[in-house]
Amino acid sequence: MILRSSRMPVRNRVQTGVWDNDDLSNLSIFIQETCGIKMPPSKRTMLESRLQRRLRALGMKSFEEYCKYLFSDEGKKSELPHCIDAVTTNKTDFFREPFHFEYLTETALPRLITSRSPVLQRRQYTVWSAGCSTGEEPYTLAMVLHEFAETRPGFDYSILATDISARVLEKARLGVYEKDSVSTIPDAMKTKYLRRSKDHRKGLVRIVPWLREKVTFQRLNFMDNYFSMRDKVDVIFWMSSFAGM
Repeated sequence: MILRSSRMPVRNRVQTGVWDNDDLSNLSIFIQETCGIKMPPSKRTMLESRLQRRLRALGMKSFEEYCKYLFSDEGKKSELPHCIDAVTTNKTDFFREPFHFEYLTETALPRLITSRSPVLQRRQYTVWSAGCSTGEEPYTLAMVLHEFAETRPGFDYSILATDISARVLEKARLGVYEKDSVSTIPDAMKTKYLRRSKDHRKGLVRIVPWLREKVTFQRLNFMDNYFSMRDKVDVIFWMSSFAGM
């Protein structure tokens, strides 16, 4: 990867956390080449706001200093995950675009199952939630697939959930959500798949343990030169759309 270090002239600054155009340009290029996220000049204010906390955490006084560290070998190992967490925006919901889940269980899976030999029909099917964010999509898939399994003796499933952000994956693994955020889940499913916090004042719910166990979370950057799937994937959900394999 070319880091354009020649475009980063050294300057002395007295004001903390000030950008110049070279800093912004180099960081935008680096972020896009590293994780595919575009950061045009119009997002300058957002970048400043989100990365100010990283400057404070590292005791740095300028974005120039931060960029130099981020582009170094040490920075790419230790700081890059924090930078990615800072610049990614994660927004998702339970049963977002419900038609996709209906199509999965009413059309795509039945076709997939009947197209295979009786031996293959009974093996475990794997669904990949490719950009899982804080877990709402893969847990929705787990609920929908469990309902489907109850009507299909012998059907079993697992879910692989990946995201570039380590921060959102940590939240997803916990499976804890605010009560208001699960309003899109049908009431019968709430009773079946959610448990309320013992302290009702907190207004929190958690995905039941046996359903959480059906989901494996893993950090994955699609911009990496090489990544592989250990097991065969049958269906991919990508940004609330999906494709059969």
